[in-house]
Amino acid sequence: MAASMVSRAALRGLRLSGSKRLLVDKFKGSRLGSRRWLNLQEYQSKKLMEESGVAVQRFYVANSAAEALDAAKRLNAKEIVLKAQILAGGRGKGVFDSGLKGGVHLTKDPVVVGDLANKMLGFNLSTKQTPKEGVRVKTVMVAEALDITRETYFAILMDRACNGPVMVGSPQGGMDIEEVAAKTPELIFKEVIDIFEGVRDDQAVRMASNLGFKGPLERQAADQIKKLYDLFLKWFASTPKINFDDNAEFRSKGGVRHGRTCQRATPPSRRRPSGTLKYIGLDGNIACFVNGAGLAMATCDIIDLHGGKPANFLDLGGGVQERQVYEAFKLLTADPKVEAILVNIFGGIVNCAISPTGITKAAASWSSRCRWSSASKEAKRILSESGLPITSAENLDDAAKKAVAAIRK
Repeated sequence: MAASMVSRAALRGLRLSGSKRLLVDKFKGSRLGSRRWLNLQEYQSKKLMEESGVAVQRFYVANSAAEALDAAKRLNAKEIVLKAQILAGGRGKGVFDSGLKGGVHLTKDPVVVGDLANKMLGFNLSTKQTPKEGVRVKTVMVAEALDITRETYFAILMDRACNGPVMVGSPQGGMDIEEVAAKTPELIFKEVIDIFEGVRDDQAVRMASNLGFKGPLERQAADQIKKLYDLFLKWFASTPKINFDDNAEFRSKGGVRHGRTCQRATPPSRRRPSGTLKYIGLDGNIACFVNGAGLAMATCDIIDLHGGKPANFLDLGGGVQERQVYEAFKLLTADPKVEAILVNIFGGIVNCAISPTGITKAAASWSSRCRWSSASKEAKRILSESGLPITSAENLDDAAKKAVAAIRK
């Protein structure tokens, strides 16, 4: 029951479409840093929940077809579910380059588990959330299949407006929570949690009732909700799926650090370039390519001021070279959320010719419309001779307005 309650992610990445656009602010250039998410594989999340007393089904982890077969036999379950472990959603509808369709399979025959695992492990699985080439599957989870009567939605989130955590739930699980909120907002229930007091019994019971649990199940659900909150506090996760706040890694005392998978759904082109880039991923779709922490914060703020959402905080730093600019720009353009890039480089700490040269080389393989601006004569010449379509932005305010307008077209 509790496992299905937390089976839906509380936050979903923006799925963006259309052409990407780039804006470069006058007097400025830009630079970039790497993204580090302490996301866990499904089996790791289940393990943490299990250790916190949250109900999950019996499961084993396998790294080979032989191990998967042995795990299926040990489960001795009426029905078994085999799930490929990658950091991406939509696995059930994914396709392997081995020809196998689906990263989630149900069977009652342990032998079939071994055969399926043989077509999963070592092969790339492509889903709507992976790069085109897919992600290599190195681990599978073999679990007891449970009959699901219905699905609910439950999440614990940090809410800036409430200055602390909130519980969000809906009896309408099994579908996008955004769609539920849009069509039937009365089915979204929220409980603000006092960070000092924690989840009160009446709050947990009320949420369980709102989720549709009746009779003895209401009390059971309330207990599970409180255990999930204890887990949330212990690891300071951003959602119970579980996505960890990077700043909370120290809480693991080595447990998550050493047990965490190094596998990423992110292609190599989006891994951190060499150098001193400082990068923090955000939820928006306008990337910021900036040198200087203060300028980067100001750039994020002014994008928000004009109705846009920054996709990242990025401080390229001073003394940057052309290769770093090139790698940083490639990193930004590999982000599927990004529809526009605002380049804001302060020429006082970097050669104004370096940034446009690196960016134009990276953009040569990027067939999207671009908007640029520069006050440096040399930078203007480089951008003009690049063959890229150029639209000037006279200042940061103008650039932010054009960045927001670009993604609305």
